[in-house]
Amino acid sequence: MASALEEAEVTSRLAREHGVSEDAVRAVFDALRRGGGTMAQFSHAEFGGMSQWSAGMTMVGDMFNDSLKAKLSAIAGSLADYLRDHPAERRQEETSVSYRSTGKPSAATWWPDEFGTPSSVGSQNDMRYAVFPEERRLVIDDHGQITVYETGDHRISGVSQAQSTDTTLTLVSQHGVVRVSDLKRADMPARS
Repeated sequence: MASALEEAEVTSRLAREHGVSEDAVRAVFDALRRGGGTMAQFSHAEFGGMSQWSAGMTMVGDMFNDSLKAKLSAIAGSLADYLRDHPAERRQEETSVSYRSTGKPSAATWWPDEFGTPSSVGSQNDMRYAVFPEERRLVIDDHGQITVYETGDHRISGVSQAQSTDTTLTLVSQHGVVRVSDLKRADMPARS
């Protein structure tokens, strides 16, 4: 397990190497933790605002700035390697779900506890998602409405969200592009 000092050193080194602030590197680091170490979605001014990263895909707010994309790709790739090599660090953001009397998950972790740890999570505007490959489930919180979907044999490797007033998610699996509307809804797990 890495120490907070080691993490600070990694953050500082990457900031120096790529000419960004430590705050920008921490934003990527935090988003990667939320994304299970495999994807990040965050907003930071030094990356042009809303940005996303997963292996093979990098998007920055300044979408035609290839230099900025390369910078984010290098930083996120290094941090993903770090998190893979230090799995305890990746679990820092994971806590168990506690249900309120309304039956909704708490804000800290909003997905059902029974599904375990998601392989990836992300959010934009008032929509967030969590992918659970072992359970073959996708959980979406759209403006406070939580819906569970069966992913079947899809091994989800990417998620993108339309940046418009229509809040829709598109998934990428070994079968290609999958729309959430093509997935079957599943029941929320029973609580004891």
